[in-house]
Amino acid sequence: MTHVVVPRIDAARAWRDAARDLLLSQVPPQEVTWGDTRQDRGLFDTPGPPGPARPVTGSVTVPRSFLQMADTVVWHADPARFARLYAFLWRLIEAPHLMSDRGDAHLSQLRQMEKNVRRCQHKMKAFVRFREIGDPAGPRRSFAAWFEPTHHTVEPTAGFFARRFADMDWRILTPDISAVFEDGKVRFEEDHPRPDLPDDASEILWVTYFRNIFNPARLKVKAMQSEMPKKYWKNMPEAAAIPDLIAGAPARAREMALNAPGLPPPRMAAVQAQQAHLTSAWDGPADDLPRQVSACTRCPLHRTATQAVPGEGPLSARLMIVAEQPGDQEDLQGRPLVGPAGQLFDRIADDAGLDRNGAFVTNAVKHFKFRPRGRQRIHQRPDAGEIQHCRWWLEAEIQLVRPAVILALGATAALSLTGSGADLMQRRGNVETGPDGIPVLITLHPAYLLRQPDADKKAAATEHFRNDLGLARHMSENTVFPRTHA
Repeated sequence: MTHVVVPRIDAARAWRDAARDLLLSQVPPQEVTWGDTRQDRGLFDTPGPPGPARPVTGSVTVPRSFLQMADTVVWHADPARFARLYAFLWRLIEAPHLMSDRGDAHLSQLRQMEKNVRRCQHKMKAFVRFREIGDPAGPRRSFAAWFEPTHHTVEPTAGFFARRFADMDWRILTPDISAVFEDGKVRFEEDHPRPDLPDDASEILWVTYFRNIFNPARLKVKAMQSEMPKKYWKNMPEAAAIPDLIAGAPARAREMALNAPGLPPPRMAAVQAQQAHLTSAWDGPADDLPRQVSACTRCPLHRTATQAVPGEGPLSARLMIVAEQPGDQEDLQGRPLVGPAGQLFDRIADDAGLDRNGAFVTNAVKHFKFRPRGRQRIHQRPDAGEIQHCRWWLEAEIQLVRPAVILALGATAALSLTGSGADLMQRRGNVETGPDGIPVLITLHPAYLLRQPDADKKAAATEHFRNDLGLARHMSENTVFPRTHA
């Protein structure tokens, strides 16, 4: 029998080298015994592996997935781990498909061992508790921890601690292999006695934090002990608080339930949903609002329009002009009131002495609603639902500008700003109350003038419109209205 000794330190490399030599020597698993430096050789064992019994040519191909698994399983606490790996490797050489055979009992056992080692590594990362042992004022602070892992996981896990605590010296001492990190280098030592570590003042703060994050209403003792096995408690300062927290959990949970806020009546859900639907909650930076409007998908109109058309103009404007929606040209250019109706508005505004460049111009609805007719896109009036969806953005613009006066052009703008779009001809020229108490001057939309076939009626309507624009200019110059955000 060939006896192979695998050292406790650097065991993964040592096992791999020995297994390769045994394969090249064609030594079957039943003729090999394995052990580490603490195990005596059997009566009929001879040191190995020996030289090849007969010449071997070629190379041995091993699936990468096996090497990854083996590099983890070698750290398992089972004394038979090396033999199990070699026995499976011997079979794998002739049948590489075994690494994907979920029904193979030997592979299943190795996968479970691999899982156990990884779980132990996770516990080590979570439950190691360092205490300071060096001079806090020294060039590199020094810490130490005593840990008792289930498997031989100190060596494969040391890299994690080296990366995380690279700016200090530390040592993780265990009854088996200990890791020592000094001056940026890791070394491993065997059989350290348990040290007498000093108390750490920061542990009091840590235990206080642990008590405060403990949720008695979600306590499941078995699940907690599965994730934090009791074998680790003796080396964890917060574990001293666990029995008291478990004992007091039912009373604390009842107290939390009694002090929980009451639920609103069911009817409030509909009210809150309606309020959130109509009231703008947008509170981002002013220069980001146009981009947010352009990305709006609050109603189906975004599917057919070329683009959303946000408002434009100085945010310090005292006058806000609100039209209905973008037309064909506005939809293509991405600017409000630039089509035929907008051009007519500009001419009449010049006659009334109203400077459009000093006003903030926008629409009640930000996307163009139309009906295709051949190559033309025929304007369609937005319905109440679409107006309500877009009111969210209009109110955001009003909150940013805080104008002294709002000029509502047409029934759609009046509906969005005052809640009613009816009887526009009777309301024209009147001032009504808008959002946050801002006065809203109701007038016609310039598109109405373009559509008016009767010359006399068109002239009269144009004169009314000119007077309304003059009144809007006068009000914006003289109306006193708080311009601070609500």
